[in-house]
Amino acid sequence: MIRPPGEGGVVFTEASDGNIRDDVEAKSALSNSLQISSEWATIKQVHGVAVLRVDRPGLAGEADALWTTEPKLPVAVFTADCFGVVLRAAGAVGVAHAGWRGARSGVVSALLNEMNRGDHSVLTASIGPGIGACCFEVGPEVSSQFEHSMTTTWGTPSVDIRGVVSEQLGEIETNSIERCTRHNPGFFSHRMNATTDRMTSVGWIG
Repeated sequence: MIRPPGEGGVVFTEASDGNIRDDVEAKSALSNSLQISSEWATIKQVHGVAVLRVDRPGLAGEADALWTTEPKLPVAVFTADCFGVVLRAAGAVGVAHAGWRGARSGVVSALLNEMNRGDHSVLTASIGPGIGACCFEVGPEVSSQFEHSMTTTWGTPSVDIRGVVSEQLGEIETNSIERCTRHNPGFFSHRMNATTDRMTSVGWIG
């Protein structure tokens, strides 16, 4: 697992931690290791911009970000090239799932604004591992939608999704795990092998 420096209450898993989304035993083992509840709040991710506030464990509905003020309630999203983003505030924590569609639509900004409107001003952010511009090959119909258009290491169009997310966070103190899930070892990558396994981005009020 990856714990951003100085950020209690934030974890990004690696492939060695298992497929937490679908493996109850792996989820229980991770929860025990972190000394948090194994009953988490999650969402059905749809690559959109909806944000849900939650106060109980379980599947909250269709969205791509969720947040809570409940101190014993972990909130989580699941990724395999997309980016998990955890926002922390005094008395609140939120998590967003940002693929290229969500990043383009501003899902991280939406979560940030929702938490700030709830009088829980975001203090820090953590961006987990995700596919880098080095490996995120897209067609021109996608790259043309972004100012952060780049080129892969093999010379085709790509998009710097991490850069898009960072821009949406503005001046907030941010920890960014600079690892590409496609070419760095130890991660699930849908782009690499169409895996259905997922890594976890989980936050809790610690």
